[in-house]
Amino acid sequence: MNRAPYAARPEASRGRLHPEPESPTRSPFQRDRDRIIHSSAFRKLQYKTQVFVNHEGDFFRTRLTHSIEVAQIARSIARELKLDEDLAEALALAHDLGHPPFGHAGEEALNAAMKPHGGFDHNAQSLRVVTLLESRYAAFDGLNLSWETLEGLAKHNGPLHRPPPYIAQYNERHALELGTHAGAEAQVASLADDIAYHSHDLDDALRARLFEPADIAHLPLVGPALAEARRASLDVPPPRLRHETIRRVINVMVTDLVAESSRRLAKLAPRDIVAIRKAKQPVIAFSPAVAGGSRVIKEFLFARMYRHWRVNRMTTKARRLTGELFGALAADPSLLPDDWRARAGDGGGARTAITVGDYIAGMTDRYAIDEHRRLTDLTVLS
Repeated sequence: MNRAPYAARPEASRGRLHPEPESPTRSPFQRDRDRIIHSSAFRKLQYKTQVFVNHEGDFFRTRLTHSIEVAQIARSIARELKLDEDLAEALALAHDLGHPPFGHAGEEALNAAMKPHGGFDHNAQSLRVVTLLESRYAAFDGLNLSWETLEGLAKHNGPLHRPPPYIAQYNERHALELGTHAGAEAQVASLADDIAYHSHDLDDALRARLFEPADIAHLPLVGPALAEARRASLDVPPPRLRHETIRRVINVMVTDLVAESSRRLAKLAPRDIVAIRKAKQPVIAFSPAVAGGSRVIKEFLFARMYRHWRVNRMTTKARRLTGELFGALAADPSLLPDDWRARAGDGGGARTAITVGDYIAGMTDRYAIDEHRRLTDLTVLS
């Protein structure tokens, strides 16, 4: 593979916390990707909310389909910039492993419930999943991913000067250089996430008729894409017009990201990945014009989709259900299944709260709904 000198190099990986023999057929980052795909946490993403709760429709994105779309975009960008595609893909596939059921509503409820014990952050939970909660190997907890993948998960949104408690705790055991930028592959995965959720949330909202194509014609990036799609596809039915528009939005954002990132890399001229980490600003970025347009799209989606009355109703119910689940289980750990009860202990406090948080965060939407029913409805058997 023709990698740039500043790309992550699998042959120079800093290794794993628990040493393992190298694979004769796969690089360390390929093995990381494969371990993520085969994990329980990854499979459960198929029944976790992106915006619409799973039972609201078969065609809306879930956390799983979102992660796959992010991985496709990240890999394409990494290839164009001559980065390590496997590391970018692994980070994209793993970035939402820590999301609880019901999307941001579930996260808000868990964060409120766990405030006395450091709160809840899905990024920190993703690291917790791959370093502690996955139980697949005889010799260690977690997936024992390579240092570069763990660094990217912890820092994909930038340096962490005040890391969440679990990231800070893990860093004491396995230093991830939290005060620096992550490598370029992690930065790619982070912005591929932005491209994916902007485009597919517009797509899902149009499909759900939360707004119409005419309502997005004024948006930067989106309006020109819609106009071009109409010119190129006269008299096509609305679903095809929607798809023609969204693919153009993705293309504009990806093309801009590659161009701006190439400009920054040429200016910095990093000799290796260490120079990327020590740079004063990220090397992977949108141009100012597209970054501004992205913010406008985000504000529009916040007002017209994430706060739409139909979404608000489901969000309110999901937040209440998650909070009630936490309250019941934290107040009486004897209600937990045996393996989780052993982790929680009988004394309450931080140990119990963190265990209950882990238990709920690992639930799918439908499991959380069923578990709440089992705990609150006398007619339902446990």
